[in-house]
Amino acid sequence: MVITYIFLSVLVVSLISLIGVVSLLFDEKRLEKILFWLISFAAGSMLGGAFIHLLPELINSGNVSTYTSISILSGIFIFFILEKIIHWRHCHVLTSNDHPHSLALMNLIGDGLHNFLDGVLIAGSYMVSPSVGLATTVAVALHEIPQEIGDFGVLIHAGLTRTKALFFNLLSALVSVAGAFLTIWLYSLTTNIINTITAFAAGGFIYIAVGDLLPELKKESGLVDSLKQIFGLLAGIAIMIFL
Repeated sequence: MVITYIFLSVLVVSLISLIGVVSLLFDEKRLEKILFWLISFAAGSMLGGAFIHLLPELINSGNVSTYTSISILSGIFIFFILEKIIHWRHCHVLTSNDHPHSLALMNLIGDGLHNFLDGVLIAGSYMVSPSVGLATTVAVALHEIPQEIGDFGVLIHAGLTRTKALFFNLLSALVSVAGAFLTIWLYSLTTNIINTITAFAAGGFIYIAVGDLLPELKKESGLVDSLKQIFGLLAGIAIMIFL
């Protein structure tokens, strides 16, 4: 039954890749406002997922050690490297109009790696418990919405048609299924892997929220925008409390 939940969750998150086409229905300013609120909501859900679900599960397992801390730090470090790759891709390829295919390829590779890790996180969380799995799925999904809209825009910029952009973005998203398969296979070999994945997921969530999403919110400092951001953060954390 847990495996069914894992693949249903992974498939639902993968289908979010199709949301990019929605961006075509909004003008740039309105889309920015929507994404800005989503980013704050996603940041809150990521922090809530890490501190309300994942870390307490590790503590309750009674198997917290230096290795656990290393696993958390590994999550932070791996996602930092992944973000570096993504930013390198945008800075070195997006600025060149002479290499549209390179831009599309780099985008899909970077996004595919990210999606693979998402599959690992979701599957590992369900192995802990269905509630933790659901909380992780919600947090990942909320983070994926603004990211997939951005990726769709990059692929369109690279010269792909809307249909091809959606198709290849979906293929990239489905790499998460491979991440889920790997996690299930590793779990069949040793159940000890779950604590490692849980700690890794906590580190990844903390990095994405603090190192990636929250800095984006600093770009707007107006009172009304700041209040909206705070509300979004609290709403994301509240979702994790009630799950």
